Amino acid sequence: MADNNERPARGVLPLQLESSVPVPEEMRQNVLVTSLNTLVNWARSNSIWPFPLGTACCAIEFMAVGAPRFDISRFGAEVVRFSPRQADVMLVAGTVTTRMAPAVRRIYDQMANPKYVIAMGVCTISGGPFQGSYSTVPGIDNFVPVDVHVPGCPPRPDALLYGIMRLQEKIKRQQTVGNPNAYK
Repeated sequence: MADNNERPARGVLPLQLESSVPVPEEMRQNVLVTSLNTLVNWARSNSIWPFPLGTACCAIEFMAVGAPRFDISRFGAEVVRFSPRQADVMLVAGTVTTRMAPAVRRIYDQMANPKYVIAMGVCTISGGPFQGSYSTVPGIDNFVPVDVHVPGCPPRPDALLYGIMRLQEKIKRQQTVGNPNAYK
C-alpha cells in the first residue's frame, strides 16, 4: 500500500502495531495481515485452469478470449488444459446432445476437487433453438452442477470474461481452510 488513501483488498488488513517497540513507518506500509483462508482463496481464484469442451459455435468465441483484444491472461485463466485431471473449470460451450451427455459427466467426474463449471451459450444452458428436439439436452445443469451461466448466442468474449470474474468472486467467498467438506 503505497498511498495511505488506498483501501486494502477485502480480507486484507494493514499491520497495526501497538507496542512499545518503535516500528519504522516503511515497515508499517509494507506488511499485511490476513487469514489463511483469504490467502488460499485469492491464489485459487487467480489461477483458474479451464478445460474447454467446445461442441459448437460458442467454442470460437472462447478462442477469441485468448486474443490480445480480450486477454484472458489478466484473470489467470490462460493456461488451458486438455486433461480433466489438470483443470479446475470445465467450460462447456455449445450444444450438448443426449449421446454426448454421459461423456461430459465422465469428464466432470474425472476433474479434481474443487471443480467448477461454466455453461457458455444458450444451447448449453437451455438447448437453444434445438430445445425440444429428441437429441438435445434441455440444459447441462440436468446432469452437471453449473456455477456460472454465460448467456448469448453466441456469447461475446467479454461476456465470458465477466463470467470468469463472477466465478473468481465465488471462489473468494468459499470457506476452504479448516472445512472438511470443502473439497468434496
